[in-house]
Amino acid sequence: MSQPLVAKIQVRSAKRTKRSVSHTIIDIVLLIIGLLMVAPLVWMVSTAFTSPEAAFGMPPNWLPIPFSWLNVSDVFGLIPFWQMALNSLTVAAIAVLGSLLSSVLAAYAFSRIPFPGSRSIFILLLAALMVPVQLTIIPLFIMMRNLGLVDNIASLWLPALVNVFAIFFVKQYFDSIPRELDEAARIDGAGHLRILFRILVPLSAPALSAVSILAFEASWNNYFGPLIFLSSPQNMTLPIGLVSLSTGYGGPPAVVFAAITLVVIPVLVLFLVFQRSIVESVASVGIRG
Repeated sequence: MSQPLVAKIQVRSAKRTKRSVSHTIIDIVLLIIGLLMVAPLVWMVSTAFTSPEAAFGMPPNWLPIPFSWLNVSDVFGLIPFWQMALNSLTVAAIAVLGSLLSSVLAAYAFSRIPFPGSRSIFILLLAALMVPVQLTIIPLFIMMRNLGLVDNIASLWLPALVNVFAIFFVKQYFDSIPRELDEAARIDGAGHLRILFRILVPLSAPALSAVSILAFEASWNNYFGPLIFLSSPQNMTLPIGLVSLSTGYGGPPAVVFAAITLVVIPVLVLFLVFQRSIVESVASVGIRG
């Protein structure tokens, strides 16, 4: 083997070794960061299923030893947890379905139907994302009071039927779908609704999945809205129920941790199941949009 060829092989081997070492270091750093981020969640779940006497021992218990269901059972005894969970689920389901329908229709109009002022209206919609909800809560409260919806869960899902971010997100995804598909469908006699629901919507499944998860999470974790509009225990959602558990009902910290765990688990499971759809849709919008 010639000397220059040997030198090239050695250089390539050295580069591979350096690259392997750098990748290993990055993996270790990311692993440490990931463990630090997950540690509070693990400690919370462990505390929720640990006996009250050993819940807050030092050093912290990373495993629920001794295991106990007492904290979880106390949650159901102190607050109407199932009613609050039903309220949260109802609001989240209606908000997700409503925001999906409105975002799909609006995104199709902005993406596929040219009309005067479409760009200006779309920019105005995006500007609404910069307005904090605290600035609009007073006129929104007056509107709900005039409609007789104060202390009613309808005051939570009604404003959530239109999701500006979802419109923007779906519109960007629609823009990445070739318009030749629309033209082929029009040749076959398809109208706007048929093109939308038979072509664009099936092709946009990853984006719609991501929008659904984000809308569900926003509604499920919403605290500010229920704090303003709801006052009766039977109408409260879970975030307000957690606060009332720790203040009005005087629940011990371990019981509060158990209630938080019960609230977090559905969203966590939902994210783990559909995380691939979220990553695919965000990557597609970022690359093709």
